[in-house]
Amino acid sequence: MGDARDQSVTQQTEDWDAFARGVLDAEAHAVARVPIDASFHKAVDLILHTTDPKRHGSVVTTGLGKSHFIAQKISATFASLGTPSHFLHPTEAMHGDLGRIRAADVVLALSHSGATEEVVSLATILRQDGVPVIAITGKRESDLSRLSSVTLYIGDITEACPLNLAPTASTTAMLALGDALALTVSRRRDFTVEDFKRVHPGGGLGKQLMPVVEAMRFRAGQNLPLIKTDATVQQAFDTAERAAAGGIRRAGALIIVDGAGKLAGIFTDGDFRRTLIHHGAAALAQPIAGFMTKNPRHLTHAALVRDAVQLVRELRIDEVPVVDDAGRPLGLIDVQDLVALKVIEG
Repeated sequence: MGDARDQSVTQQTEDWDAFARGVLDAEAHAVARVPIDASFHKAVDLILHTTDPKRHGSVVTTGLGKSHFIAQKISATFASLGTPSHFLHPTEAMHGDLGRIRAADVVLALSHSGATEEVVSLATILRQDGVPVIAITGKRESDLSRLSSVTLYIGDITEACPLNLAPTASTTAMLALGDALALTVSRRRDFTVEDFKRVHPGGGLGKQLMPVVEAMRFRAGQNLPLIKTDATVQQAFDTAERAAAGGIRRAGALIIVDGAGKLAGIFTDGDFRRTLIHHGAAALAQPIAGFMTKNPRHLTHAALVRDAVQLVRELRIDEVPVVDDAGRPLGLIDVQDLVALKVIEG
């Protein structure tokens, strides 16, 4: 009896897994079929022209129902990529908020049916006022399309909903097309990492884009001694202890340099323990070059905090040397520096 019940539960789980996979496949299929054609490029050109810094225009997105939320997300994507944008509810526009749209703006209007009354009414007024409208819709021939300067067609979409009623695949396609618009505009404008940092000064994203040299606490010649390759393990250890005098926390690794002052290796606290375990106290009198990790992975002064995060996660290491263009150590980024910035979990 128990085996039959277990088999029934397993079969039900497999059935629901297949159903959920079908939903994902339906949405992926909808996105894959969204056309990228002349209308798309015309819309990109219109947005670039409208939001040129000399014109001070914005991309105003609008939509009702589920399209309301998609329009908000698209607006946020534009703004995060340096294109001025805000969302306007079509109903609120008809009750006093129409003043949020200026003649220099372009409106991105979302309606799968192309017949949403509130969106069509707004588009009608905008057409009379000479404000360009870009429609994202599932109907080429619709009231919204006829009122728009450009129509972006998402294709003939069957919703992932078994009843073909709940907006699912269609809203996913709209969102993906909005992202494609925002990213293409950004690419055409040569939007850089520095530009991105300017509009994301705070939070995790802003910290990820901070230069790594600004984040590192251990700096060569200050609280991080540079050890020559011919120094013994004992001499290196004594030098590190002296540098930590006065209550300053000692780095978890020593940076080893060659005769030209260039990065030659790294010797971590873990390396020190392993050296004593495998070679005993006699190793203390030996050159540290024989026990260090040679030519360690490192970052240059131009690297960002996100690069340090990636290296720490990829190699599962706690310390990463930072060097200048000539390969001379500038300091050490420690995993605790990244924890303090809250870009990695402790």
